[in-house]
Amino acid sequence: MNVVLDTNVLLVALPSRSVYHPIFTALLDKTFELFVTNEIISEYEEQLSYRLGISRTDLHLQELLHLSNVHKIESYYLWQLIEADKDDNKFVDCAVACNADYLVSNDGHYNILASIDFPKVNVIKAGAFLEILIRR
Repeated sequence: MNVVLDTNVLLVALPSRSVYHPIFTALLDKTFELFVTNEIISEYEEQLSYRLGISRTDLHLQELLHLSNVHKIESYYLWQLIEADKDDNKFVDCAVACNADYLVSNDGHYNILASIDFPKVNVIKAGAFLEILIRR
């Protein structure tokens, strides 16, 4: 299962006491394939460093990037499908490039994608993704 995680989902999945922590555990257990781009990694790093500090951020990113089920790819085409928050487009572009089964986000800006027929991007909330993981 190919997945792109929006930063907001990664942030809520990291804390061990979070209801969404099983998403991070499933990633570590190689239950799904995570796809990222340089731009996504940079956003992960920026947002994590605000919350965790630089040293803990580096540890988390090194752990993440050394997993065999985490794939760094290039998005060669910029679709620009989200006008409301252009920073979200990097996740959409990655999802299209890797033919993601799911782009997981709790961000309402992605709702516009439901009305776009091509390219089709399947966006689900973290809770729905957690249910999929539990059923596996």
